Amino acid sequence: MGLFRPNYDRPGPGVSKDEPRKKGIRRFLEILGRDLGDLVKLNLVFFLCVLPSLALFVTGTFGYFSLIAYVAAVIAAYPVGGAIVAIVFCITKRLRDDPGFIMYDFKRKFLENRKQAAAPGMIYMTLVYSQLLLWLTQMTGEASLGVFEMFAIFILFLIITMVTPYIFMQLAYVDLKTTQVVKNSVLLALAKFPRSIMGALMSALIWIAFVLYLPVSIMFLPLIALLGFSLSWLFFLMWVWPPFDKHFSVEQTINERRNSESD
Repeated sequence: MGLFRPNYDRPGPGVSKDEPRKKGIRRFLEILGRDLGDLVKLNLVFFLCVLPSLALFVTGTFGYFSLIAYVAAVIAAYPVGGAIVAIVFCITKRLRDDPGFIMYDFKRKFLENRKQAAAPGMIYMTLVYSQLLLWLTQMTGEASLGVFEMFAIFILFLIITMVTPYIFMQLAYVDLKTTQVVKNSVLLALAKFPRSIMGALMSALIWIAFVLYLPVSIMFLPLIALLGFSLSWLFFLMWVWPPFDKHFSVEQTINERRNSESD
């Protein structure tokens, strides 16, 4: 079985039609083993969308930081929102066990949602960059915030991160105005608080480790470019997709639509 061209014709035991889906680490390993090639391709195309903004931020931060570089990084994040909608859609398709062509699905969702998702994406990247700068300046001694202040800022960012996937999942699957999308996302994040916070923490592990071990972690940048983003979103969505799907009946609606079209 090749990484990018798995041999689905090879004989095997198959999967029973009514066999329940695995859960937890078994489900994660199942998806990782089955869709590793797609996750790598998905990560690469997502990384290309984020790269211009990220490059400006890194240049401004580790070179000579200026407000102009920071603003330029945020402006360059214009396509990031559409890319997040696309990567969320592609990964949730894998969680639904729905086959598809990864590049076609990514391009279609990106083009459909790039305008509506632009502002949420730029706001999200602004918050991410602000958090990174705060922690970097604290670690280098340039900032002198106390433990309580740093903890409060971290909790605030964690809450925002909890809400984020619900925003982009709605943009991918539900036709609503942006204000209603944000309202629904806040309510869902609070209603499903345990799953939302676990998803946020699990998805952040990769990036927390990357920042804490800078500059040594720079050597792992090629690995981040291959799997960092897709794995991070997979961790997140495995926690928050089930309540989202239950609330909006996404999979049920899609299956019913397909059955009616086939009749």
